[in-house]
Amino acid sequence: MKHKFKSATASFVVLCLLGISSLQAQDSTKRITLKEAIDLSIANSHLIKNNKAKIAEATAAVKEANERRLPDVSVTGSYVYLPVSPNITMKDAAPGAGGPKVSQVIYGMMNASFPLYTGGKLKYGIESAKYLEQAIRLDADDNKEGLILNTINAYSNLYKSKTAVALVKENLDQSNQRVKDFTNLEKNGLIARNDLLKVSLQSSTIELALLDAESNYKLASVNMALMLGLPEQTILLADAESLQQTGTLKTIEEYEQLALQSRKDIGALALRKKVAEFGIKSVKADYYPSLALTAGYIAADIPNFLTITNAITVGVGVKYNVASLWKTKSKIDQAEARVQQVTASQDMLNDNIRLQINQAYQGYLLSQKKIEVYQKAVEQAAENYRITKNKYDNALATTTDLLDADVAQLQTKLNVSNATADAAVAYNKLLQTAGLLTTN
Repeated sequence: MKHKFKSATASFVVLCLLGISSLQAQDSTKRITLKEAIDLSIANSHLIKNNKAKIAEATAAVKEANERRLPDVSVTGSYVYLPVSPNITMKDAAPGAGGPKVSQVIYGMMNASFPLYTGGKLKYGIESAKYLEQAIRLDADDNKEGLILNTINAYSNLYKSKTAVALVKENLDQSNQRVKDFTNLEKNGLIARNDLLKVSLQSSTIELALLDAESNYKLASVNMALMLGLPEQTILLADAESLQQTGTLKTIEEYEQLALQSRKDIGALALRKKVAEFGIKSVKADYYPSLALTAGYIAADIPNFLTITNAITVGVGVKYNVASLWKTKSKIDQAEARVQQVTASQDMLNDNIRLQINQAYQGYLLSQKKIEVYQKAVEQAAENYRITKNKYDNALATTTDLLDADVAQLQTKLNVSNATADAAVAYNKLLQTAGLLTTN
C-alpha cells in the first residue's frame, strides 16, 4: 500500500513539473504581427533614441542662436590689499603736504552690452540653426524608414525559417513512414535491401536538413527578439497574413515623382543647401561694422582717499575689424564651394533614387513572376510524384525515381513559401525607395 502511495505521489510530482515547464514554454512563445513588430522595433531602437538626442541638440542650438540677441551682462568685483602704502601726491595739495595712507582697495563694476547691428550675423545664424534642425528631423525620419524595412526583412526571415521547419518536419514524417513500409517489404522479401538503404539514407538526409532548419529558425527568432527589445529566449511566431500585399502597384514614373516629393533625404539635403547659402551671407557680414548699446555701473572704496558710488554709464559702441577687408574673400570662396558640393550631392542623389526605384520595381515584378512559376511547379511536382508513385507500385520506376520526385515536391513548397515572403519585402522596399513606407 505504501509503495502504491509513493508511486502515485511521484507521478503527481512529475506531472506538476511537466505542467510547469509546459507553462514556461508557452510563456516564452509569442505570436506577433508585422505591425506589432514594427511598433516594438521603433520603441526599442537604439538608433531612434540616438536620433532623438540629435534632435534635442539641434533644438538647443536654435535656442542658443536666438539667445545671442539678448544683452550680455557681466559683473566683476575685487578686493586688493597693499602691504606697502603707495606714494600718492595730490595735484592741488599744499607743498610738502603728505598724501593719504592707502592699504586696501575695494571696487565693483557691472557692464551690459545689447547688440543693435551685426551686419546680419545674428539673423543668418538663427535661420541656419532652424534649417539644420529641420534637416536633422528629416534624417531621423529617413533612418526610421530604414529601420522599418530592416524589421520587415527580419520578420520575413522569421516566417521563412519557421515555414521551412514545418515543411521539412512533414516531409520527415512521410520519409520515416516510408522507411517503416520498406522495412516490412524487405523482411517479406518483396524489395531488395538496397532500396531500403536508399529510403533510410534519405530519411537521415532530411533529418539533418531539419536540424539546419531549426537552427536557422532559432537564430532568426533571437535576432528578431533583440531587435524588438524582447528577451532573447522568446520564441517568436510570424503571422502569414501580415506579409500579404495590400497596395496597388503604380508606374515607375509615378514612383519617381513621389520620391522627389516624399523622400526625407532629398528634403534634408535641400535644407542643408539653404544652411550653406546662409553661410555665405554670414561670412559677407564681416565686411560691416557691429554696433551695440552699452551701459555700466561702477563703485569703489579706497579708505582715507576715495569713495565712488552711483557711477552709471550709458553709451554706444562701434567695432570694425579692418582686416576683414582682405581676409573675408577666402572665407566667401569656401562658403560658395560648400554650396556647390551640396548641389552636386543633390544631383547624385536624384540619379541614385531613379536607379533605386527601377531596381526595386523590377525586383518586385520578378518576385511576382517567381510566385506564379513556383505555384505551377508545386502542382507539377505533386502530379509528378503521384505518377512516379503509381509507376513504382507497378514496378515501372525505381526507388531513386520515387525519392527524387519526393525531394522535388518538398523543394517547390519551400520555393513558394520563400517567394511569398520575398515579394512582401520587395514591395516594401519599393515603397521605401519612393519615401512612402511610413505612410503605408
